[in-house]
Amino acid sequence: MNADALVRSDVTISDQSVLQSVDGTVILRELDSETIALVRLSALLTVGSEAEIRGALTAALPCVNPVWVEELILQTYLFAGFPRALNAAREWRRVSGRLAVPDVETGTEDNTFFVARGETTCAKVYGPFYERLRVNIRELHPALDTWMIVDGYGKVLGRPQLDLARRELCVVAACAAARQDRQLHSHLHGALHAGASSASITHTLDVVSDLLSDDDRRRYQGLWARVIGK
Repeated sequence: MNADALVRSDVTISDQSVLQSVDGTVILRELDSETIALVRLSALLTVGSEAEIRGALTAALPCVNPVWVEELILQTYLFAGFPRALNAAREWRRVSGRLAVPDVETGTEDNTFFVARGETTCAKVYGPFYERLRVNIRELHPALDTWMIVDGYGKVLGRPQLDLARRELCVVAACAAARQDRQLHSHLHGALHAGASSASITHTLDVVSDLLSDDDRRRYQGLWARVIGK
């Protein structure tokens, strides 16, 4: 969905950087300060030391919606592994003083709900590449395809507490910091499909650029240029 095409009567403008369409899709025209802090935190949760993670969580506390921080920590396990997600959650509980609240979705035993939400979310992220993605992942292993849909997109990335555009920008930040070029390429497309403007994606790469080597920065600039056809 093109962000610039949504500045019309069926869109509610919440501020200068964020639009919301009538179907609830959040469209990011540019990064607001809260989202800048969130994508920076995503990169540091993925590759930072414990001290860096503690510092980033402390810095996020006064300026980022705490629900967004918790959602980011939950999705970190998909891109940085369970140990980092657990460590981040532990540090967050310590610096924020917030207690974990019951999560109604964890009591859902019927996977049909997560399959349906996962397929819808994954199709939105991958757009015209979705059907081919499913074939490719099944060829790697059918279990990976099931886990991708049910766990990755159904149970985690499809959660409504954080909009998909910001989730995808956080994934872009995480993949860039972790030097996962193939996944970064996919999620640069995915961020566009999810409602992030090209300007907000460029800014996301800039926010994490100091965590990258010169070679990484040049490579990702070239990769992004190919995605947007420049």
